[in-house]
Amino acid sequence: MSEYRRAYQAGSYYFFTIVTHARQPVLSDVNNVKIFKQSLAHVSKKYPFKVEALVVMPDHIHTIWKMPEHDSDFSIRWRLIKSYCSRKIPQKPLWQNRFWEHVIRDENDLYRHLDYIYYNPVKHVYVDKVIDWPYSTFKHEVELGRYTADWGQVEPEVIQNCNFE
Repeated sequence: MSEYRRAYQAGSYYFFTIVTHARQPVLSDVNNVKIFKQSLAHVSKKYPFKVEALVVMPDHIHTIWKMPEHDSDFSIRWRLIKSYCSRKIPQKPLWQNRFWEHVIRDENDLYRHLDYIYYNPVKHVYVDKVIDWPYSTFKHEVELGRYTADWGQVEPEVIQNCNFE
């Protein structure tokens, strides 16, 4: 049996996929999404990190974090976030035990993962337009001028055949 080793690199950007237990659509409840967002804020006070991008889907979450320059321990943060949510959301069990992480290697890799995150609600046919998904940081990206409001009318070529779930 192989032993999985996580790639801990202080100050790096990371892409994460977190999945609910048995892919139950627990996060389709707006109150549960609020609890998840509260957990991010709560944990980041003691263990700082910056959420660069986020999309919350009914049964999974994709996010990109920027870790502090002298800290790489994202595992403790996810443990605490999951624990916080598990105490507040009655669904038991709430989360799959593990999560997927990927160290962002360069600017092209970052943009590919951003596109993947933001296009995800369209890919899963929850909305027709990326901007219409309410549980995403995409609108903030539009406000900053990084994306246009009509972005994602077609699947970006750079993420075709990608599956980071």
